[in-house]
Amino acid sequence: MRSYETMVIVHPELAGEALDGAVEKLKEILESQDAEILKCDNWGTRKLAYLVKKQARGTFLLMIFKAGSDVIAEFERRMRIDENILKFQTILLDEEPTFAEEAPAEEAEADTATEPAAEEAE
Repeated sequence: MRSYETMVIVHPELAGEALDGAVEKLKEILESQDAEILKCDNWGTRKLAYLVKKQARGTFLLMIFKAGSDVIAEFERRMRIDENILKFQTILLDEEPTFAEEAPAEEAEADTATEPAAEEAE
């Protein structure tokens, strides 16, 4: 199985349970074809650079998964049919995806505050 990343732009009027339902539908399509979902992130609603299907805004979803090449064709076919999906793009990842754990905000601020002082001392 190979690693893929798909960015999906969903209709901006989908919110709450409707958006969750659309995400679950995408996950079910992949899982029904024995794909392994590694990560699914909602990046929120953002302004688009140009109108896509007469929409100026869209909700961005990032999905990272492992699947066979035949799974991608069916996954993209189903996304083309879905009226709630404005645009999508799937890419093949060269390397195995790694996910860094996010440090708590307080620790990240403390790390950046001490680094410049250490450089000045040298």
